[in-house]
Amino acid sequence: MAENEKNQSARAPAAKGGQGRAARPAENTNGIKQKAPAAQKRPSGTAQKQNGNKSQPQAGKKKPQEAAQKTAQAQKTEHTQKASQKNQQPKQSRGRQKQPSPVAAQELALKQRRAQKPQKQQQNLVRKTPVRIISLGGLNEIGKNMTVIECANDMFLIDCGLAFPDDDMLGVDIVIPDFTYIERNIDKLRGVVLTHGHEDHIGALPYFLAQFKVPVYGTRLTLGLVEGKLKEHNLVGKVQLNVVKPRQTVKMGCMSVEFIHVNHSIPDACALAVHTPAGVLIHTGDFKVDYTPIENDIIDLPRFGELGNKGVLLLLGESTNAERPGSTKSERSVGNSFDTLFQQAANHRIIIATFASNVHRVQQIMDAAQKYGKKVAVSGRSMVNVVTKAIELGYLTVPKGLLVEIENIRSYADGQLVIVTTGSQGEPMSALTRMAMGDHRQVTVTPNDFIIISANPIPGNEKLVGRVVNELMKLGAKVIYEKMYEVHVSGHACQDELRLIHSLTRPRFFMPVHGEYKHLSKHADLAVDMGMDRKNIIISDIGKIVETDGVDFKIVGTVPAGAVMVDGLGVGDVGSIVLRDRKHLAQDGLIVVVTTIDSATGTVVAGPDIVSRGFVYVREAEDLMNEANKVVKKTLESCTSGGVREWGNIKQMVRDDLSRFLFNRTKRSPMILPIIQEI
Repeated sequence: MAENEKNQSARAPAAKGGQGRAARPAENTNGIKQKAPAAQKRPSGTAQKQNGNKSQPQAGKKKPQEAAQKTAQAQKTEHTQKASQKNQQPKQSRGRQKQPSPVAAQELALKQRRAQKPQKQQQNLVRKTPVRIISLGGLNEIGKNMTVIECANDMFLIDCGLAFPDDDMLGVDIVIPDFTYIERNIDKLRGVVLTHGHEDHIGALPYFLAQFKVPVYGTRLTLGLVEGKLKEHNLVGKVQLNVVKPRQTVKMGCMSVEFIHVNHSIPDACALAVHTPAGVLIHTGDFKVDYTPIENDIIDLPRFGELGNKGVLLLLGESTNAERPGSTKSERSVGNSFDTLFQQAANHRIIIATFASNVHRVQQIMDAAQKYGKKVAVSGRSMVNVVTKAIELGYLTVPKGLLVEIENIRSYADGQLVIVTTGSQGEPMSALTRMAMGDHRQVTVTPNDFIIISANPIPGNEKLVGRVVNELMKLGAKVIYEKMYEVHVSGHACQDELRLIHSLTRPRFFMPVHGEYKHLSKHADLAVDMGMDRKNIIISDIGKIVETDGVDFKIVGTVPAGAVMVDGLGVGDVGSIVLRDRKHLAQDGLIVVVTTIDSATGTVVAGPDIVSRGFVYVREAEDLMNEANKVVKKTLESCTSGGVREWGNIKQMVRDDLSRFLFNRTKRSPMILPIIQEI
């Protein structure tokens, strides 16, 4: 027992930071002082001080032992060394003295922490050359992804995609970003880097490169798909395409861009780490975490972790699936469903509609067809282009003799064929829609067809897809769509995968990208739930300039941005006025009034003749047209009698009077186009 007390007493001063508490006489709970063990005897220096303090009892010091003296001396040495190393406490008096109060101790500790970390805090507050992030598309919308990264006198673009027109964009083929800001700062532009080969990321490149001849950087398949687009626009050989590999870095003036491999629904997808004077920016691109990917190469999570350990200034994270909890399923799960469905359709012709760019999905279809002894034909221009390019570059493995031309499918029995086609979104001109409407040249749908729509409808396309499904079923075909079987998985990260990227990168600031406002907002909430301060998060919009210098993160201005509509060969010549007129025509139709006036007298020589298009069928509304004719005649006569000879004024009066009459009779307001000829 005495030995244990001696050991505890010997350790006590070190545990208490050398403040000498262990040498004081112990007290029991009743406040009665107890005799200290011999091991607690103070060193001689302490005893000398206590000689002047007569109120202190000298219990336990009558028979000092040699071992106790050695122990006390060791305690003193250890205390001296620790005080010298840590330099945390002021020199202690060796006698019994009053201990600091808890408040005083806290103040002392705070002063010590401040003294230890001044340099680190100053380093964090150093302002560096600011970097700007300007989204010209992809925020508060789906598609049209395009981001400008600008620092000092250098800038580059991340992606250059298109979007498909809304329902009110009548006659418009595609929508691309507004390049006005790029045009104004073309001297700063160092190039374009691409995350992957989907249309919403590369679709606008031909229109952009027709104006600006700058180098383009991307992975092999991505640039292979870009090259196909450049051929259609006669730009091959006029643009510098630079193939890069994951973990490779390209220089962009004062910045550099590192490519990081990620999983997506198309091979060769990459995230980007942008190294700037202000710090590292990470742009995830479109991604998901697939631990069993078709290409046998999972997302490069270690690199995200390495960058996070070094310090990430800003994360720009995709938000498409930010509303969905859990994780996205592996692409291989679709292959299992194909295997089951191919067994069910052993004696049927199988038609599978999917996204043309989903090379992984096409590969699994090829594998299933090979397994069950079927031939594969490809239908749809974009599907043919992607499959051809993927085979050429080695991203699609097709056994010899498996593929057959779509023109030769009549040479095979239904049970021997699989047709891979476009049209999973019900696009009016797609191959599957033409099959459903009976307009396809090579494929006629019959009750012996087993049709799989291997895609979920993009928001807004539900009615188009439903219409195609209905028409196919009317023809007697069996249709597998949406969630009847697991025939589709997303290529975008759900909440658990987004949390993983946040936890690996640990960014100082965060800006959600790629999605409508509800997606961006949900992703911002997810970051807050993980501990990020809301003031370090910005939900931006296209055209806004987001700037950070390593200290601040804020919106500092705006640039020209918006949607440029492409109609046929016309780029940007369809604007809001044209769309308004088209909408007017679509809703209420057109009335054309033709009349001939004598230039000398101003009297009506011929007409007026009224032509209706999209308003009423003239033969069934003769009374209405006759009354309309009388209204126009009366208006022209009043112009003549009133001396109105200016064509513009005459047309406006005809338009106003006829419009008022037709609305009163039909409650419709057709577009009225007066045409006046003068002789």
